[in-house]
Amino acid sequence: MGRWMKPEVYPLVAAMTFVTGMCLFQLTRNVFLNPDVRINKAHRTTAILENQEEGEKYAQHSLRQFLRTRPPEVMPTINRFFSDHE
Repeated sequence: MGRWMKPEVYPLVAAMTFVTGMCLFQLTRNVFLNPDVRINKAHRTTAILENQEEGEKYAQHSLRQFLRTRPPEVMPTINRFFSDHE
């Protein structure tokens, strides 16, 4: 790979691969788990689906429930250092 790609390009390739992976993950998650996406014919024929429980389960996934218990800080150690230290 070193013959046709310079080493300076590796971080860009890594970042683009990561972002593409995130997009594919989100698209796959929406297609298979989103209650508003209707793939089979039985669900497409109904105009309004009665699936409030399924929508609530989709919206309040386990990562969101975990993050709800955490403090809303990006770097709590640095925040505590600069706020407590005078």
